[in-house]
Amino acid sequence: MPGAYWIANVKVLDAEAYGKYAALAGPAIAKAGGKFLARGARYVQLEGNERARNVVAWFPSVEAAVACYNGPDYQAALAHAKGASERDLVIVEAIE
Repeated sequence: MPGAYWIANVKVLDAEAYGKYAALAGPAIAKAGGKFLARGARYVQLEGNERARNVVAWFPSVEAAVACYNGPDYQAALAHAKGASERDLVIVEAIE
């Protein structure tokens, strides 16, 4: 499944504010062609900094994922996550 993966590792600091982010981010990601593959599910931390919320979404391309991130719908959602979470987000191009 070529395309790109949007991978986020999140520590939620304010559940109420982050909930507002999640309510808006899901539709924004879907509207941009994204599909969630993993979202807040069971995980095993083997290395690095543990963050209890892990999200993987697939997009048709790196460009589509970046356009989603920079788009007005996702930016409106992201405003609720700032200060309500510590996040790492990376977009990785898929191989075959």
